[in-house]
Amino acid sequence: MDLTFRPATKEDTPPVLALVRSAYRGESSRAGWTTEADLVADERISDSSLLAKITDPAGVVLLAYSSSGTSTGTSTPASVSDSGRDPRLVGCCEVGRRDDDRAYFGLFAVSPELQAAGIGRQVLQRAEEYAKQEWGSRLMNMWVIWTREELISWYIRRGYRRTEEKAPFPYSELVNGKALRNDLHFIVLEKEL
Repeated sequence: MDLTFRPATKEDTPPVLALVRSAYRGESSRAGWTTEADLVADERISDSSLLAKITDPAGVVLLAYSSSGTSTGTSTPASVSDSGRDPRLVGCCEVGRRDDDRAYFGLFAVSPELQAAGIGRQVLQRAEEYAKQEWGSRLMNMWVIWTREELISWYIRRGYRRTEEKAPFPYSELVNGKALRNDLHFIVLEKEL
């Protein structure tokens, strides 16, 4: 599937929220393989937290669009594509500059109905390219919930490696919900770009 990318703007907050929440929470997330519905029952991210990421000068939220007639992603206010079809938001991610050498990858979501179609691989690749081109980053890291072995394996197949670092799970920052387990934490994965 051919994708086009652009940075998110404040106006993109509602469709990006819908995409992220559908990919990770609730029954809709079970259509894909990235669901966290058995780990956490919350809204994944608040409107204000997403807006802060979108407007952060030290990062970008990248949006992936497809104009394929088979796309079931979320509509966007962007203009109609060359094919005459309304572009659909099918994926997103956050890329943040940590320091001169390192960037962070997060807020990764692909429409559940379109997962396993190669969209995630393209989004991750675009994020890595962005960090290298815009900031000269040599490393990309991310945090993944330790129980997500299938997701960790997916990242390892794309060149990431486990580090010895761990980070606490933000139980107190859950958005309108609760964790369904009390043993959650993040492991840190890293890749040389």
